Amino acid sequence: MRWQAGGNKRRSSALPLHNRGPALRAAQQQPPMIYKFKSAATGDLIMLGAHGDLLLQLLGRVPAARGIIEVADMPAANAALLAAIAQDEAPRPADDEDAAQPAVGLRQRLWPMIELLRRAQAADAAVVWGV
Repeated sequence: MRWQAGGNKRRSSALPLHNRGPALRAAQQQPPMIYKFKSAATGDLIMLGAHGDLLLQLLGRVPAARGIIEVADMPAANAALLAAIAQDEAPRPADDEDAAQPAVGLRQRLWPMIELLRRAQAADAAVVWGV
């Protein structure tokens, strides 16, 4: 940082934004997507974009910035998430190249949403995001 002559304003010695490259400009213009699932029956559930996208795809939905899961759809949604967890935890052949399990399993990623859906269904409240 340098002092600008004629005032007490600070100026960065780094290159101006237009010289930093398109990747940096794009990263600064578009923050990472965050899903905030809300229901009147529970607290909010916050997920990073990639994990929220996966969750919505498992529910058979196209990932979108806004949406709703109605009470009537919650049993099917819970069943779909539980089936995905069971498939993820199924034993794999020993010669499978993808045998390395991720540090955080699908069960850990999806369980908060399963609980949110169960509580929302019991309270007859919809789950929304992006509103």
